[in-house]
Amino acid sequence: MNSKERISHDDYQKTADWLKSQTKHRPKVAIICGSGLGVLADTLKCQDSFAYSDIPGFPQSTVQGHAGRLVFGELKGKTCVCMQGRFHMYEGHSPCKTTFPVRVFKLLGVETLIVTNAAGSLADGLRPGDIMIIKDHVNFPGLVGMNPLFGPNDDKFGPRFPAMSSCYDKGLRSLAMEIGKQLGVSKLMQQGVYAMVGGPNFESIAEARLLHRLGVDAVGMSTAPEVLVAIHCGLRVFGLSLITNKVVKSYEDMDSVNHEGVLEVSRLRSQTVQQLVTELVSRMETNNNNAV
Repeated sequence: MNSKERISHDDYQKTADWLKSQTKHRPKVAIICGSGLGVLADTLKCQDSFAYSDIPGFPQSTVQGHAGRLVFGELKGKTCVCMQGRFHMYEGHSPCKTTFPVRVFKLLGVETLIVTNAAGSLADGLRPGDIMIIKDHVNFPGLVGMNPLFGPNDDKFGPRFPAMSSCYDKGLRSLAMEIGKQLGVSKLMQQGVYAMVGGPNFESIAEARLLHRLGVDAVGMSTAPEVLVAIHCGLRVFGLSLITNKVVKSYEDMDSVNHEGVLEVSRLRSQTVQQLVTELVSRMETNNNNAV
């Protein structure tokens, strides 16, 4: 990353200040909606919404299934902000650009970040339509230096060397599993390890086998950088993957995956994800780091 790609604290502050001037909402919870899951934002009450193209400093989302809107509103009495569509490195964005909104959320007063994504299953026990609560991740781009924290550290946000050993909040994970039981969808849910790869291509069979042997349960092309930046600036994080396809691991398997199929599964299961996240938000504390 060269110096022209670095984003200053003032840049984040300018975007946060602009948003504060445009809405009276002061969110404590931010939700990043993955492919086909943006319907959650439509359920917010007393909405203020902004196209990404109208927000100073915001990148643009170019992927089908990502509407490209930032929506403020109330969800079960909690003030939230939802991203209808995220940014990916495969679109040409640098790691710090893909995570730009997370630091803006911090400056807006957000305490908890919820990340959702569509992912392919590597674990034999995960089927399309299942929901994987993320307990950990493998950030493959980050392991080779494509890291949003690369460059001089901004001490106003967090430490030079943030720990990632417990990045997905255990209390929120337990609460989500309990809510799943109450909603009658516990058979669709389990916890697992998510891996981020660069994309935009889906994985080769050899790559899928490698990931499986490394202990990865589901794979996608996002999320890990957002979580890394959130942890760096002190946010509590909850993540889930909607399993939209089985990743092919056998040379005898004639199946293949495409983005349209991913969006179709997201559409079919979006209401379940919406109910789960809505109930999670309604039952979480927003003034400390403990789930109810």
